Amino acid sequence: MKHTFRAFLITLSMCMLLPGTLFALSLDEAKATGLVGEKGDGYLGIVSASSPEIQALVSDVNGKRKERYLEIAKKNGTDPRSVEQIAGKKAIENTPSGQFIVGQQGWTKK
Repeated sequence: MKHTFRAFLITLSMCMLLPGTLFALSLDEAKATGLVGEKGDGYLGIVSASSPEIQALVSDVNGKRKERYLEIAKKNGTDPRSVEQIAGKKAIENTPSGQFIVGQQGWTKK
């Protein structure tokens, strides 16, 4: 019993030291809870309750998407904006019901 409690305390201490990595929201969780949604330009947007964690998640995902879009555009000899628009359309089409997308009227649940 003492060892279990001690292990619990050590684990708790580690969690307090590394909150950003252990308790970070995944992209799927952020989408499912309505914190972020898909935009027609191929990037994520913050729907509500912005926090440093959400801002970092969106920034990270959008940075990776931008890199990928540039690679695709270069490979196909096309404008990156075209790739972004196609990706945005596909992302919105593939967004599950109940998650947020942005349209002419702003953020709406699909």
